[in-house]
Amino acid sequence: MRVLSGIQPSGKLHIGNYFGAMRQYLKLQSEENECFYFIANYHAMTSVQAADELQSYTDEVARGYLAVGINPDKSVFFRQSDVPEVCELAWILSCVTPMGLLERCVSYKEKVEHGLRPNHGLFFYPVLQAADILIYNSHIVPVGQDQKQHLEVTRDLAIKFNNTYGEILTVPDPYIITATAVVPGLDGRKMSKSYNNTLELFEPAGRTKKKIMRIVTDSTPVEAPKDPDNCTVFALLSLVASQQETQEWRERYRRGGMGYGEAKKRLAELTNELLDPFRRRYDELCRNSDYVEDILREGGKKARSVAQELMEKVRTATGITKQK
Repeated sequence: MRVLSGIQPSGKLHIGNYFGAMRQYLKLQSEENECFYFIANYHAMTSVQAADELQSYTDEVARGYLAVGINPDKSVFFRQSDVPEVCELAWILSCVTPMGLLERCVSYKEKVEHGLRPNHGLFFYPVLQAADILIYNSHIVPVGQDQKQHLEVTRDLAIKFNNTYGEILTVPDPYIITATAVVPGLDGRKMSKSYNNTLELFEPAGRTKKKIMRIVTDSTPVEAPKDPDNCTVFALLSLVASQQETQEWRERYRRGGMGYGEAKKRLAELTNELLDPFRRRYDELCRNSDYVEDILREGGKKARSVAQELMEKVRTATGITKQK
């Protein structure tokens, strides 16, 4: 079973990335699955248009994914731009893409509402994403609920292409990530780089603790019961604590006699326990950039070999090249 997913290098990696996606990618690394994970630097150009920033973020994502456990012996890990055929397939797919299909995509509208400049790349994003998925004959694609519509677009385009040119493209199935709820940021909203409310994966432990201790809570007195289901601190604590400890904290919240500061201190302890091994590995990779580059280049070669094989069939089917 071939698994495909990518991440945009558009900012610092944070624990929302880890619990929302990276942890699931690690679980999918197995003998049963052939995982293709890529750094979507073409996609990032819709929001990052400074060359040095894009390169810096790309390098950080590469080190970050390797640091948390992406294994190049088990997964093909590469840069999107190392497979230029994906842009060719995106153009070919665009020729069977109804305008109405893209106009109904809510992601474009949401991103513009959040301040991104409306451009064709942002509008065209679902078609390039479809090419990313289809060019590797992907069977399953791990996605959150917010990306489910884009995968439905991918399925629609694969079916439209196959109906037009023959059964060439594999129609992928979604692997909906439901293991965790939306990871809250320090202000209670969804953790996001755009909200500046993140706990970064590789920042120093002291800075992580300071951020956690500054999380705003309500003014409920220490002795009074508290609602764990409406507390950012508890929501984050439940991600890093064991099920047993999470239940104990839930009971303490409801019982009262506990201040939020105590919960924040435990959250800081557990968060840093989780992140410390990642930080050490990340620092090692920062000192060995050649090793990281070698992994990306080798992954790019493997991915491109698969893509080129598929594109030969696509070019022949569409009449771009003559049948042999």
